[in-house]
Amino acid sequence: MKKALLFPGQGSQVVGMGLEMANQYAAAREVFEEVDSALNEKLSAVIFHGPQNILTMTENAQPAIMATSIAVLRVLETELGFKVSDYANYVAGHSLGEYSALCAAGALSLTDTARLLRIRGKSMQAAVPVGRGAMAALIGADFDLAEQIAKDAAQDEICCVANDNAPGQIVISGARTAVERAIEIAKSKGVKRAIMLEVSAPFHCPLMAPASGVMSEALGAAKFMAPVVPVVTNVTASAESDPEILRRLLVDQVTGMVRWRESMQFLKKNHISRVVEIGAGKVLCGLVKRIEADMEAFNVGTPADMEAFAKVE
Repeated sequence: MKKALLFPGQGSQVVGMGLEMANQYAAAREVFEEVDSALNEKLSAVIFHGPQNILTMTENAQPAIMATSIAVLRVLETELGFKVSDYANYVAGHSLGEYSALCAAGALSLTDTARLLRIRGKSMQAAVPVGRGAMAALIGADFDLAEQIAKDAAQDEICCVANDNAPGQIVISGARTAVERAIEIAKSKGVKRAIMLEVSAPFHCPLMAPASGVMSEALGAAKFMAPVVPVVTNVTASAESDPEILRRLLVDQVTGMVRWRESMQFLKKNHISRVVEIGAGKVLCGLVKRIEADMEAFNVGTPADMEAFAKVE
């Protein structure tokens, strides 16, 4: 059976994630301690105890979600003898989760990943003045319809598809006024639901260009190694292993669309029959079921999840 590991993105954060793992396993504690040291602050205290509004800040949520994923992975490695290179044929992550995937596959060190995600979170937040940008979910719209809605709504402003998450679950991003127009157009075209998302910036659209520049410099200075398994990237929805290509695609990802539906279809075409979501929540498992219903999907984020996973493996 061919398998892939998946790593969640922003929105999966919840106060207390990873706490049970850290309480029970030294390997998890060491990950959170290393991330704290890399950032020179106790991010782990915010992860474990909140408050939620501080954890949800983009600059905190991004390294926090990654830290939780890698803490879970390290426990799997130490307690179950799990090896990414032996278990998985591919790794993939949703938006910031691509950094977690790269770290899991040995392409980036944990310290560098934490620092890059802190820079990424800050630069994405700073790219657009608060209130000027927005994102909306178009529930029930297919990709072609969502793309047309965004195009019709733009009217000399930025409005485009940011996340092609699953059939009937598309996210658009851009100038707030354009996104508001898109919601009205979507309703007129019979889209089931069109709702503004509670996000702090319009991610994955050309308005993020200033953050692209910041990330180009930060990623250029980071040490990239060849991953132990190929990474299915958001920008290409195909597998990459060349460190320089992976570095460049992370820059492109800041303004580029998250091609998650196509990424899961790529896995299916390459005979992946089981995916395991590592870290907080099970959002990606839900998306997989909407994209490829016959693909087995498991999530591992707690000691209980790990016990259940050990039984199926």
